[in-house]
Amino acid sequence: MTDHELLGLRARAANGDQDAVDQLVELAGERGDMDELRRLADGGSTDAVDQLVELASERGDTEELRRLAQGGSRDAADVLAELAEEQDDDSK
Repeated sequence: MTDHELLGLRARAANGDQDAVDQLVELAGERGDMDELRRLADGGSTDAVDQLVELASERGDTEELRRLAQGGSRDAADVLAELAEEQDDDSK
């Protein structure tokens, strides 16, 4: 996708085009673009939040998971709890 196409997609998303939002979430997830996903999540995309949780979990990014959990993501809180349990098990 060219920069011009990406800008057009972002403009469509900003105007409420859900298909454009979905495409942006998918592209950002494929690229691992946390900034784009954060922007989309801040705009209300629950799919972007889900993708952020997945990427943060894969990367072991507890800071991002905490941020998402504090923002209300139950999935992020669950992943943090699982990570804490794993650390407890490893320390025994």
